[in-house]
Amino acid sequence: MSSPAARTPEDCSHRLSEYLEAGDLDAIVGLYEPGATFVTQDRSVKVGRDAIRQAFAEFAAAKPRLRSNFIMVLRNGDNLAVLYNDWTTSVRTPDGQEQEMTGKAVEVVCRQSDGSWKFAVDDPFARS
Repeated sequence: MSSPAARTPEDCSHRLSEYLEAGDLDAIVGLYEPGATFVTQDRSVKVGRDAIRQAFAEFAAAKPRLRSNFIMVLRNGDNLAVLYNDWTTSVRTPDGQEQEMTGKAVEVVCRQSDGSWKFAVDDPFARS
């Protein structure tokens, strides 16, 4: 069974939150275009779904809770949007402690031929 597609630009982040909390790595990777770019916290640039899968694997396994706060959504026509997303995530560490992280993302999303939206560029710490 396939995961629901993002139907709006903002829905990309909402779906990411849902899939992270479920620990569904396949669904997470499916939110990205085949040649998408993802920037990790240490500023490493990961290109393509295989690299993005590796970047998310450990984090997704922890099943974090991600909350998005869109500061601005800029659209260019009907097929391109840039999201300014001030996010917060929390995860329970192996010793039972709650750990929180925040960031100020820039996310570029594109409408696909089927009408769904996918990340083309995702930099969770671009404005942090």
